[in-house]
Amino acid sequence: MAQDTRTALVTSATGLLDAGGIEAVTLREVGRLSGVSHMAPYKHFADKESLLAAVAGRELRRLGDIVDEAARQARDSRSALRTALHSYTAWALDHPARFALIYGSWTRPHDELTVAAGHAHAALTGVVRQCQADRVVPGGDTERRTAMLVALVHGAVSLSLSGHLARGGKGRADPGDIVDDLLELLSASAAAPA
Repeated sequence: MAQDTRTALVTSATGLLDAGGIEAVTLREVGRLSGVSHMAPYKHFADKESLLAAVAGRELRRLGDIVDEAARQARDSRSALRTALHSYTAWALDHPARFALIYGSWTRPHDELTVAAGHAHAALTGVVRQCQADRVVPGGDTERRTAMLVALVHGAVSLSLSGHLARGGKGRADPGDIVDDLLELLSASAAAPA
């Protein structure tokens, strides 16, 4: 029962986050929406940041699972990476407040968030490592290659969300186009003779 309540609280907080951003999330309102007393959320979360860390952790676990699924279902490592990055951009564009939350600042470490971020990172790093082995992504430090991909996709999504990147406007591309362009460049670089 306690886990069901905790899950309901995280779900309610996610709904508030989507509707009004971080400022809209209060433990009192989360409790009300979850059908529990206004003090019940404090049995599960020390404060608002702890609740938001649980929301971010859940989203990061989902992203890691998406990458794992892409790796299992894809015909090759390039397809796995493309599917993973396109899924990530679609999620970020559909859920801008969640995207902002997972990349936000935290005043202290949160174990649940750290574990979930580790899962998502390990999943993507595994796909990148396989792409390097298949000469789809240039060799070198896999962590840095993964960071480069995340940074580029994050930047493309951020530019799109702020109106500075659009297929029919600025940049003449959407984040998915940028992902495809990057993968094309990486594949050409990886396949080039040394």
